[in-house]
Amino acid sequence: MKYRLFSHFSLIALSVIVGFTLTTSVTAADRETNRTELSLEQAANLMQLPLACAETEYPNKLSQTLRSEEDLASPTDLHPAFYGCFDWHSAVHGHWSMVRLLKEFPDVVGNAQARAILQRHITPENVVKDIDYLRGNISWERPYGWAWLLKLVLELQDWNDPMAASLTTALEPLAEELSKMYIAHLPKLVYPIRVGEHANTAFGLTFALDYARHFDDIPLQVAIKQRAQDFYLQDKNCPIRWEPSGYDFLSPCLEEVDLMRRVLSKEKFMV
Repeated sequence: MKYRLFSHFSLIALSVIVGFTLTTSVTAADRETNRTELSLEQAANLMQLPLACAETEYPNKLSQTLRSEEDLASPTDLHPAFYGCFDWHSAVHGHWSMVRLLKEFPDVVGNAQARAILQRHITPENVVKDIDYLRGNISWERPYGWAWLLKLVLELQDWNDPMAASLTTALEPLAEELSKMYIAHLPKLVYPIRVGEHANTAFGLTFALDYARHFDDIPLQVAIKQRAQDFYLQDKNCPIRWEPSGYDFLSPCLEEVDLMRRVLSKEKFMV
């Protein structure tokens, strides 16, 4: 089923992130050195994944806490910007995928549909509903959904396209809210979460640090660097032979490496 396919889109995203995008790399030189080119046909195939589900409201996993009957609402009412693709983080991830593919392949098959969806979904009126929802549900989609939202804003910010500025402006208040929530949350997290799934701490902090650096969000940078060293600086001999487990789609060991290469100098990282 299409929605189930996209709910596991992270598996495909890993190849996209590590391969033709490398938008999480430390330097532009890294990105070019490690780049793997996609063909236009391959890009079109990838584009069909988010297009197939971005406006498919059901089935849907809301993962919400109900405090009263007033909380009972449809996905489009609760999250009009990101209501498809089975759950919120997959919807956000799908919007990032559309942006990334449009940037690399402006004429990719499905480009007009993708552009229409982005403009229809990402509006100030729609985004404010997610801000209100998160303020009342501070642990919701933490950290995986948070990370993908910051990744989406980062992707939009340097897209040389007439509609990119309005999309970025619409999402910036939500990104700023998530930055504050990260800063408030990190001191309370006593131990990192090392599973190879959505809750992985290193994965969330990696995307958040890229965002913080690009937008010169110094308080978020400081918070992430401090907690990353608290969590991981003494780690040695990560048991990568245990990976993957039956549910993993991330490598806990490699996610930690990816974060700490950003946090530490080359000399300290190689010790």
